[in-house]
Amino acid sequence: MVNAGKEKGLFSVIFREKPAMILVELLKSEDQIYASTLSKTIDCTYSHLVKLLQRMEKASLLKFDKQGRLKFLKLTEKGKIVAAHITEIRRTIK
Repeated sequence: MVNAGKEKGLFSVIFREKPAMILVELLKSEDQIYASTLSKTIDCTYSHLVKLLQRMEKASLLKFDKQGRLKFLKLTEKGKIVAAHITEIRRTIK
């Protein structure tokens, strides 16, 4: 059985504008992307973005790919599915 409180918490994170934009931008990105680049792309402060990314990582939507001193962002398969659905919803309601 799914914990309703946990499910509601994740739902409220995903269906806010900035978190949804994070997933969509990561899906659109063909190159590896840094958190700092993503924060500028979606017009979000770096500190707020990092908090959102940590929650998304905990929910298995994305992972940090550390290469030396650099950290890149990468969607998991679950994250790709969610981002694709968000993209489809945006397209439907436009």
